[in-house]
Amino acid sequence: MHRSTDEPTGGTIPAGSRAHPHAGGPGPGQTPDPARVDPAVLGALLRRHGWHRRGGAQGRYSRWVPPGPATGGTSLLVPDSTAFPDGEELLAEALTALTRSAAPSARDILVALTVPSDEIRWWRDVPEGASGAADWAGSDQLRTAARQILLAGSLAVRGRAGYHGARHRRKARSALDGTLVGPAADGRSLTAFVPVTEGRAVAVQLYAALHAAREAVDYQRATGGTEAFDSAVAAGVSRELTEAVVALVRGAECARITLAWAPAAGTPEGCPASPEPVEFSPGDLPALRLAGARYLQDEPAVPVRITGAVVRLRRSGPRGPGVVRLRVLAGAEVAHVRMELDEEAYRIAGHAHLVGLPLRVEGRLENRGGFRRLGGASQVAPVQVDEAERDRLMKSLHENVDFFEEACTGDET
Repeated sequence: MHRSTDEPTGGTIPAGSRAHPHAGGPGPGQTPDPARVDPAVLGALLRRHGWHRRGGAQGRYSRWVPPGPATGGTSLLVPDSTAFPDGEELLAEALTALTRSAAPSARDILVALTVPSDEIRWWRDVPEGASGAADWAGSDQLRTAARQILLAGSLAVRGRAGYHGARHRRKARSALDGTLVGPAADGRSLTAFVPVTEGRAVAVQLYAALHAAREAVDYQRATGGTEAFDSAVAAGVSRELTEAVVALVRGAECARITLAWAPAAGTPEGCPASPEPVEFSPGDLPALRLAGARYLQDEPAVPVRITGAVVRLRRSGPRGPGVVRLRVLAGAEVAHVRMELDEEAYRIAGHAHLVGLPLRVEGRLENRGGFRRLGGASQVAPVQVDEAERDRLMKSLHENVDFFEEACTGDET
């Protein structure tokens, strides 16, 4: 779902993914195109990442130095505007110096300049190891939890639900394909750069959902009631989000999530210019776990009419009911569903599979198993499709003919 900013940008792109618009730069030694950089945006990013302004000619340029005692003599002269005769030259020199800077934040600033991105930063307060860095397990836990939180936000963009299960996951993941991730050296923090053009809706949704979750937890801890989590669903809170926050906080003294909007794109409507960080502690875990269980229990079954290709058939004997698995083509935002059919409907499913036709079936998409199960299946019938789709389905059948023969004879698969 995410590509690290430290990974090489060349080579083959894995199947099913796409190149991020940032691919190819800025790598080590590469400089963003000065003609596409706004000096005001560069100044805002330097300020965000803790760089200090140290004088300069008022109205013409400013001098910036990185945070921390070990700056290595690095300083940047950033013009206030490229309208002055030497403005473009100063900006190009500043960007070149930034690519050579040893400051940990320099890389993050270059990424944000190349692809206007909203930044989401996670930080965990965990004990230091012998080297002063977090251990391997803690770093992996941080990355996994951050990925789950992003996915929860992307799922909420596609629909509000207390429990999403398998619904909308393909589209939710694909919306995050362009996200870059840049880990900190100590393993305690991690930053995701979410491109504005593709992912701003996710960042805005996460802002609302995280603050709503914080307020609902506070209400539960103060009153013992969980009803605040019911209204929080409208803000994007879900079981997926509460579980992700639990994973982030577990084993830490506290965890903090901070959002910062891309300066080049401005502040989203209805959001503050500088959102307050959201913090969670181990004392919040009981409320979050209780909310997750409540969401799982209360999310209702969804009536659907699904069209899908049969990919698995199984029954215990040559006759009687059986279990069929469909690859969903239309009617539900899940990849596959499993359903139990009576003998007649099972026979129809088998025949449809043999001739390369999908099935249409009605039923209830149940939250048991993550909305991958269809209950009360009825109105099972084959669906006519065009020749190209039928040929593709038949090709899939021939590639799995041994499996299908076993299924038809009643053997377990």
